[in-house]
Amino acid sequence: MIGRLKGIVIDKQAPDLLLDVNGVGYELLLPLNTFFDIPEIGETATLHTHFVVREDAQQLFGFSQLEERALFRHLIRVNGVGPKMALAILSGMSTDQFVRCVRSDDLAALVKVPGVGKKTAERLLIEMRDKLDTVAAQGVEDNLPATTKDINAEAESALTALGYRPQDAAKMVNRVAADNISTAEQLIRAALKAAL
Repeated sequence: MIGRLKGIVIDKQAPDLLLDVNGVGYELLLPLNTFFDIPEIGETATLHTHFVVREDAQQLFGFSQLEERALFRHLIRVNGVGPKMALAILSGMSTDQFVRCVRSDDLAALVKVPGVGKKTAERLLIEMRDKLDTVAAQGVEDNLPATTKDINAEAESALTALGYRPQDAAKMVNRVAADNISTAEQLIRAALKAAL
């Protein structure tokens, strides 16, 4: 699981970025808000990442802020919203703007994002309402030790990378999450074992 990368910017053409990390070139897709924060070619950049594995592609997404990555991870769990649409949403508005849209039920602002229709916007407003506190708290929890929420999120992300749908990964993790599990690795193993 690739959670963070620090390297030299080799090439950048929105939304693509090529980052050299100790001689290995990582291709990342970035939302425009992050893309504009990236330093110039030849300079060092640090990005929080999310790795998506599908039958036809493997994609690495990069974010300058942890709360932006947290929002991306919540967005791709919404039925009908894939990584491409989540990237479009995060390119069309900041995390704070999205939170304000959801809290004020601003359907019109969401529909303005390319690729987001009225039904998808309505679904986003409904499904994201209870997840906003997690997104807002992500930046605060940046320097804290791993919490149960972090471990669950990491396990869900790993299961998604293994090919499980985000909704299924969340169910698998919730089914086996317990007080005696202290690492994401233990949680992943327990979830996979229970799925057999």
